[in-house]
Amino acid sequence: MADLLDRALALVSESFIAAAGPGGQNVNKVATAVQLRLDVYALRLEPEVFHRFKQLAGSRMTAKGELVLTARRFRTQEANRTDARKRLAELLDEAQKLPEKRAKSRLNRVGKTERLASKKRRGAVKVGRGKVSFD
Repeated sequence: MADLLDRALALVSESFIAAAGPGGQNVNKVATAVQLRLDVYALRLEPEVFHRFKQLAGSRMTAKGELVLTARRFRTQEANRTDARKRLAELLDEAQKLPEKRAKSRLNRVGKTERLASKKRRGAVKVGRGKVSFD
C-alpha cells in the first residue's frame, strides 16, 4: 500500500486556486485551495482495483482517466495540501480492499409459504383496482 501511495504522490501534479468561504480579505488575495491531478492509468492498477477505484472516484474522475481532487476546507495552502493527499490515500486504500462476500439468507418452509401468501393477497388487491366492466 505504501508503495502505491508513493507512486501516486510522485505522479501527482498540484495547482493552487482561489478558494471560496472563510478567510476574509485573505481569500481574495491568496490561492489557498489545492487541486490534485493524477493520471490513474499511469499507476498501473490491477483491473479489479481499477474498477473499484473508478467507482469510488465517481465524478472526480475524468473521461481521460485523470482523478481531480480539490481541497478547500482550510485557510492555508499547506493544510489543504495535506487534506488532499490524505483523501487520495484513503481513496487508494479503499479501492484495494476486497468487498465482503454476501452470505445468502436461508428461508425456512413457513417463511416461504407466508411470503407467497402475502404476494397472493397483494396481487388480489391490485386486481381489484383494475377496470370495471359491466358485462
